[in-house]
Order: sequence, then C-alpha cells, then structure tokens
Amino acid sequence: MTLLSDLAVGGWHPASFVDYPGRVAAVIFLQGCNFCCPYCHNPQLIPLGQTGCLAPAKILDHLARRRGKLDGVTLSGGEPTLQAALPLLCEELHNLGYPVKLDTNGSNPDMLAELLSAGLVDYLAMDLKAPLERYAELAGTKVDVNAIRCSMHLVSSSGVKHHFRTTYDQSLLSPEDLQLIQKMVPEGSGYVVQPCRQPIVTR
Repeated sequence: MTLLSDLAVGGWHPASFVDYPGRVAAVIFLQGCNFCCPYCHNPQLIPLGQTGCLAPAKILDHLARRRGKLDGVTLSGGEPTLQAALPLLCEELHNLGYPVKLDTNGSNPDMLAELLSAGLVDYLAMDLKAPLERYAELAGTKVDVNAIRCSMHLVSSSGVKHHFRTTYDQSLLSPEDLQLIQKMVPEGSGYVVQPCRQPIVTR
C-alpha cells in the first residue's frame, strides 16, 4: 500500500513567480531521476532515497496556512513521475485548493496517463531534451524514445494547459538541433527554449 509518507521530497521553494505560468506558486522538488543530463541544475536530486528528505506532511501544513497567498504548486525534481505516491500528493494539494503543475521528462507515460485520467494535474511542462536520435546522449543514459513519443501525445491531447521546453546548452545542442526539436512539438502546443541555470533547491 502506497502512503504519502513514502514520498521522497528533496527540497522545496516556498514561493516562485516563474515556475507556474501566470501564478505565484510553491515548488516541491521530488527526489530521484532516471536521467543524468550533463547540464542538470539539481544533480543532488538524482539519487532516489529517503535519507535526508523532507516530510511531505510538514510542507502540506505550511501550504495549508498559505492558502489565499499562493496560486498553485509546481511539482518538479528530479523526475516526479517515478514516485508511486505522486497521485496522493496531487490529491492532497487539490484538497487544499491548489492547482497543480507537473514538470516531467516524459519517460513514464503510464504515470502521466494515471494522473490525467484522474484529473490530478492542471498544467504540464514536458522537457524535450534533444532530437530523438540524440536523446540518450543528452539524457546521459539509455532512453525509450517510444515512451517519449507516447508522453508527448498524452500531454498534447490531454486538454490540460501545457507546454514543451528545451534547456539550451550551446555546448551540447546546435541551432540545427533546436530546429529539429521544434519540429517534434505537436501542433497547437507551446514550446519554450530556456537557458541553463544554477540550482535553486532550498532545504
């Protein structure tokens, strides 16, 4: 049986003006990632484990007190969809009245499908790391590109607000790569190219 206490929270940011479009949102960083991108700005979140993690209940208590002052919560990482307790966290946030934005690398379409079918996310941001033939290189590990394709379809056809995004490290991606990635973006979906940035996780 999966419990909310099983959730590994690696850090959180009490308020952000840039992580949920149009909203002032808290950001919860979930521990663990199946990618190892060379430009990762949260490398301390890659290992999945409970050691040193924050208690989800304490964060939820804080968010309960911040109702009316925050407009939403972003779930980032790491890769949030790796954690079985993610739907429980989304439910708790909705119970508090918070819209939920999910950041994902798209590697786990089964979890995405579960969240979408249950109406547990209100905004999705999916990373597109590279042209599909270079995905393993930019993700730092072997990647099931069919899972990426499936997640792209789920996101773009979900009816949920969303955008796709690419972190642009000029030492790793060329302008031609960006053009190829942009051609991958489903019609009608937003696409953002973002620069590399420094870690922002707080404990």
